[in-house]
Amino acid sequence: MRFKVIRLAYQFILILIALRLFYWQIIMSDDLTVMAEKQHLKTTQIEGPRGQILYSDGSILASNQPVYELYGQPKVIEEKDKVANLVAKIISPKDSLKVANEIKDKLAQNLYWVALYKNLSVDLKNQIEELKIKGLGFNTNSARFYPESSASAQLLGFIGSDDVGNKVGYFGIEGFYNKQLRGTSGTVIQERDGNGLPILSGKFFQKKPLSGYNLVLNIDRAVQHMVEIKLKSSVEKFAAKSGSVVVIEPKSGNVLAMATFPNYDPGSYQDFPKEVYLNPIVAETYEPGSTFKVIVMSMAINDDLLKADTKCDICSGPLQISGHLIRTWNNKYNSDVNMTDVIVHSDNTGMVFVSRKLGLDKMYEYINNFGFGLKTNIDLQEETSSSIRPKKEWREIDLATSSFGQGIAVTPMQMVRAVGVIASGGMLMEPHIVSQIQIGGETRKIQPRIMGNPISAEATKVITEMMVQAVDRGEAQFYKKRAGLQGYKIAGKTGTAQIPVAGYYDENKTVASFVGFAPAADPKFVMLVKYNEPTSSIYGADTAAPTFFEIAKELFLYYNIPPSE
Repeated sequence: MRFKVIRLAYQFILILIALRLFYWQIIMSDDLTVMAEKQHLKTTQIEGPRGQILYSDGSILASNQPVYELYGQPKVIEEKDKVANLVAKIISPKDSLKVANEIKDKLAQNLYWVALYKNLSVDLKNQIEELKIKGLGFNTNSARFYPESSASAQLLGFIGSDDVGNKVGYFGIEGFYNKQLRGTSGTVIQERDGNGLPILSGKFFQKKPLSGYNLVLNIDRAVQHMVEIKLKSSVEKFAAKSGSVVVIEPKSGNVLAMATFPNYDPGSYQDFPKEVYLNPIVAETYEPGSTFKVIVMSMAINDDLLKADTKCDICSGPLQISGHLIRTWNNKYNSDVNMTDVIVHSDNTGMVFVSRKLGLDKMYEYINNFGFGLKTNIDLQEETSSSIRPKKEWREIDLATSSFGQGIAVTPMQMVRAVGVIASGGMLMEPHIVSQIQIGGETRKIQPRIMGNPISAEATKVITEMMVQAVDRGEAQFYKKRAGLQGYKIAGKTGTAQIPVAGYYDENKTVASFVGFAPAADPKFVMLVKYNEPTSSIYGADTAAPTFFEIAKELFLYYNIPPSE
C-alpha cells in the first residue's frame, strides 16, 4: 500500500513536470523566442534626413550635416578614468573636468553599452579615433546646418526637441512645414554577442530611412541680403529698439525678402533670449499710423464718395470729438485742402472728413475686406492677428482715429499686403514664402491665390497717383532726391504712430514706418520698413523713408528697371 502511494505520487510529479514542459516548450515557445532575440538582437532607429530649405535660386538656407554619438562599452574599457580624461580634453578643453566626470559616471554603470556624448563634429570624432581606445565607438546622426548663420533667422525658425526628445521644428518655416520637412525613420536590427558587439555573420535587417521634402522659397537671396545689410546698419544708425523690412511681389503675393533685427543664430538658438525667436512681421501687432490713411482713402474713392480734388470743409482747425481734440501732426491747417494734399501732408482732420463720408458701416466692412482682423494665411508658424472690435462697440471717436491709423492694430504683413491691393490693381493676395515643394523626383508648385478684390482697378489708379504725390511733395521728398531716384515714380506713405503705454500715448516712443511700391505704373515690389522706438528721430519720414529709398535704389539696379523720367 505504501509503495502504491509512492508510485502515484511519483506519477503525479512526472505529470506536473510534463505539463510544465509542455507550457514552456509549446505554449510559450513564440514568446520565449522573442525574449531571447531581444537579448541578443540590437534594434536601432535611424533618423530620416530632414528636407533642405533653399532660396529661389537653389542655394542652401538650411541643410544637414553629419554628427556623431560617442558610445562606450564599460565591460571592455579597462582604464576608465584615464579614458574619460583623454576624451574630455578633446571634446571640451575649457570644461574638461566636468565632461570627464560625466563620462566616468556613465562608464561606472554595469552595462555592456552606454552613450557618452552626442553631436560631435567629424573633426572631434577623428581626434578620438586616433587614440585607438578599445571599447569606444561612434553612431552617425545628422544635425541641422544653417550655412549663413543668422541670415533669415526669424524667417527660418530652428530645430529643437519635444518632451520625449524627438527633433521638432519651431517657429517660421521649420515650424510651419515640420511634417513635410521631417524624414521617415529607418530601422537596423543586428545580432550581438555577450559583450554587446555585432556578430558579422549574424542576423541583419535594415529598413532604409526616407528623406523629408525639400522646400524652394520665393525668397530671393540677393534681395534678402541687401535688405538684411541695410536694415542692420539703419537700426544702429537710428538707435532703434528693433526694425523690420518685408518685400513682396504685388501680383502674386510672393514674399521676396523678410528681415528683422535684432536676430539670432538658429544653429545655436539656446544662446539667445526667447524674445527674438518670434518673427515680428507676422507675430506682433502695432498701430500703423498715417500709412493706414491710404487704405481708408482708397475706400472712399472706390465708393465714389470723393475724388482726388474734393475739398475738405472741416480742415480749418482742430476738431473736437467726444471730448477729444484732433490735431494735425504739425498743428498746421488749410481750410481749402483737397484729398490729394490730405495724403501729401498727412492731414488728420482731412482723414476725419473722409471717415465721415464713409460712415461706420462701410468703413468697418472695408477693413474686413482688406484682410485686417484675420490672419493672412502666410506659411509661417507663429502668425497672429489682433481682432477688430465688434462694430457695436465703436464710437464716433473710434471711427475718427482709425481713419489715421490710431486705435486699430495690424501686423506688418497685413499692412504690406493691404498696400499690395493698391499696387496689384485691386487684388488681395495670399502671401507665400514657399514656391515649390520637392517630393522625391516630383515638384509641387504653390500657385498664387486671390483672397478678394476690395477695390476696383480704377480706384487703385487714383490712390496710386496720390501716393506718388506724397513721395514727391511730402515730408520724405528730400530722401528720395538724396538717393538719386528723381527719375522714378514711387508711390508711398510715411507713418509715425505713438505707442500706447498704460492707457495713454507716449509722445517720445513711436513706431516709425514707410510703405510703398515701385515703379508706380507697373509695380515690381511692395515694401514696408518699420522701426520700433527710433531715438535719432521719432518720425517715419526721417528714419523708415531713407531706408526704403536706399533699398529701392538697389532693387531698381538688381531688376534692371530704368527711370521713367
